[in-house]
Amino acid sequence: MKAIWNGQVLAESDDTVIVEGNHYFPSDSINTEFFSPTETHTVCGWKGTASYYDVVVGGETNGDAAWYYPETKADAKNIENYVAFWKGVEITE
Repeated sequence: MKAIWNGQVLAESDDTVIVEGNHYFPSDSINTEFFSPTETHTVCGWKGTASYYDVVVGGETNGDAAWYYPETKADAKNIENYVAFWKGVEITE
């Protein structure tokens, strides 16, 4: 699977995990040059507290377009530190 935005591959992996319709990519599959940590956090009742990245490609920023759970609750350990996308990031095979 690939995560693409603004013509660049943000992440690529054959080992994504699908949770609630989102592909979560292993952290070692992301192209870190396109990611900038933000101060945004949200809480999911069963997964835990998510942290966010801005995605920056070609001088354009897609704010908080990627998220991950640095420490998950017990039921979500399979996605701990995996990265998911939204806000126009295309997920393709």
